[in-house]
Amino acid sequence: MELFEQDNSSRPEGIDLEAPLADRMRPRDFDEFQGQEKIVGAGTPFRKAIEADRVSSVIFWGPPGSGKTTLAELIARATSGQFVPFSAVTSGIKEIREVIGKARNFRKLSGRKTYIFIDEIHRFNKAQQDAFLPYVEKGDIVLIGATTENPSFEVISALLSRVKVYVLERLSENDLKKIITRAVKDDDRGLGRLNLDIEPKAVDFMASAADGDARRALNLLEAAAGDTGEGAKINYDKALEIHQKGTALYDKAGEEHYNLISALHKSVRGGDPDASLYWLARMLHGGEDRLYIARRLIRMAIEDIGLADPNALTVALNSRDTYHFLGSPEGELALAQTVIYLACAPKSNAAYMAFGKAEKDAAEKGSLPVPFHIRNAPTSLMKGLGYGKGYKYAHEYEDALTDQEHFPEELAGTVYYNPKGAGRETRLAEYLEKYRAYRKKIAAKKDKGKK
Repeated sequence: MELFEQDNSSRPEGIDLEAPLADRMRPRDFDEFQGQEKIVGAGTPFRKAIEADRVSSVIFWGPPGSGKTTLAELIARATSGQFVPFSAVTSGIKEIREVIGKARNFRKLSGRKTYIFIDEIHRFNKAQQDAFLPYVEKGDIVLIGATTENPSFEVISALLSRVKVYVLERLSENDLKKIITRAVKDDDRGLGRLNLDIEPKAVDFMASAADGDARRALNLLEAAAGDTGEGAKINYDKALEIHQKGTALYDKAGEEHYNLISALHKSVRGGDPDASLYWLARMLHGGEDRLYIARRLIRMAIEDIGLADPNALTVALNSRDTYHFLGSPEGELALAQTVIYLACAPKSNAAYMAFGKAEKDAAEKGSLPVPFHIRNAPTSLMKGLGYGKGYKYAHEYEDALTDQEHFPEELAGTVYYNPKGAGRETRLAEYLEKYRAYRKKIAAKKDKGKK
């Protein structure tokens, strides 16, 4: 006895051949499911729980096209349960209570579970999430949430403590190749009736261009098949042409990925906000991971601006947090603003270069001993050995300057950091000029005394 009209999606029969290929090719069982072996592979704890009909409420967290919705449907099908998709955008508290009531009646009448599937569960507000809590606790429903966002930030702690979170990985190119090949050969749901011949190089390209997303791979295949027609051959050039029609060529694992991020980085370093915005737009249009761009902007703030404008790092970090909070497309404006700020900021790689020199000495000169006068002496034994003896507490001296050496003897007097005097580094340069002049003066006096 079915109480939900939405349950059709959990039945393998009744294929709509007018539906997109990606929908038609959804796996009907775990033998057809590709990827996520660590979670639902044969013999895993979760797979055993599914086979024993002991699945409790879960959240699947992973990138688009990694199989979150499909897994939810397969779980319901494997346990003969009801599968009810629920919208986080259009449904309110009233709809939640109605669907819970139907689920409880269904359990009483049939003894079967109802799996409430919430795609984009991070869009649920606190009141909506709270409404599910008592029913999840009682087991009236099995809640399956899906999200591309970190549930630690987006799901209330009370609900998060009552579900198991599974982290799904982007599909490998090998997984995507199998999905593409199966769709080409499948006579019932796929493109088998078209008698297509697909070049291995074309399959490789589609798998790469899909960037871990099964839906994207099948959409590309379907578009290429529609363009070539029945009995035709899909070669690499055709796959590339079709891909370019949909979006600018942007192979994240290939040369163009590195060319574009290089162009963005060098435009920012060169102080050109207009070119920087263009390369940013190219990357966004090509489908680049927005958080990857944010990470690179943070790197630019550290490497190319540094202490000339320490606020640049704060701006870059804030752009990452803003994008994470808003998502696309609103959050992309934060990335654009950051690009403009970084391009127009004063530039200095002095800190970057100084640390590189320090790393080189640390790697090449071995474990040079810490001078005794700046060692910590927490025990009487260590004090007796001379740890901390002769240490000069800088605050007790004029301008907090001493003749104390902080390097190991072999590196005494070494200079790594030379500020360029750009932006706020001007003040650092003034301090260092005073500090180093004082040290030279003291050193000169010591040398004179020895003579």
